Amino acid sequence: MRNIIIPTSSKIGKNVVIKEGTIIGENVTIEDDVYVDYACIIKDNVHIKQGTFVGARCILGEFLVDFFDDMKNKNHPLIIGRNSIIRSETIIYGENEIGDNFQTGHRVTIREKAKIGNNVRIGTLSDIQGHCEIGNYVNMHSNVHIGHKSVIKDYVWIFPYVVLTNDPTPPSEELVGVTVESYAVIATMSVILPGVHIYEDALIGAGSIVKRDVAKEEVVVGNPAKFVCKVSEIKNKITGEKVYPWRYTFGRGMPWSEEGYDRWVESNMYLKE
Repeated sequence: MRNIIIPTSSKIGKNVVIKEGTIIGENVTIEDDVYVDYACIIKDNVHIKQGTFVGARCILGEFLVDFFDDMKNKNHPLIIGRNSIIRSETIIYGENEIGDNFQTGHRVTIREKAKIGNNVRIGTLSDIQGHCEIGNYVNMHSNVHIGHKSVIKDYVWIFPYVVLTNDPTPPSEELVGVTVESYAVIATMSVILPGVHIYEDALIGAGSIVKRDVAKEEVVVGNPAKFVCKVSEIKNKITGEKVYPWRYTFGRGMPWSEEGYDRWVESNMYLKE
């Protein structure tokens, strides 16, 4: 921590590494075993939990718009969960709550009042706008834009260049977010229009423009997106085996990776509806 000034109101745990050029604000808590790389800015009221890595030139606790009323930082806490990996040049605003094992790529932006669950991964250059709810084990690839007021449930996959919109009559003040239910998959370069509800296990094909709700286990493709089939009808082109619902055939990075989905559910009966 050479040449690092830490205010008396801030608390630093054991085995913490803070590299040169980093600035620590007031009322910051950094728990044990955290690593903060070069030239980071950790503003007031940020809480970084144990075992987290913060890459070079990140800004944590960025000012909300109310700062510009009088150029004073208000009390907008940021909480980052245990064992997170926040890669270089990521900017996370104040008034966010982020769960454990969170990961970003490089240059991710997360605006205020987002609630993000555990084991969420957000890819490079993605942009999460304010007032969003993101569940557990959500995977977003690079260059994803999640519009204001979006709701994304658990175990959702969102692939590169997907956009969730929110303004039915742009520009306006009447924003209506997109809702994506658990286990849904949105393939690359798709655009989901305001207020659309994508239900559990639905699959949005690449390059689709989705104007209407997508029912459970439906596959939709095109502009405008139209129903093609049920996900259960899709087969692996090499093996001929069924691919969806994907949780029965894919487990990497998921809590059922070792035992399989069925056994995992049996051992966690509370997850059943």
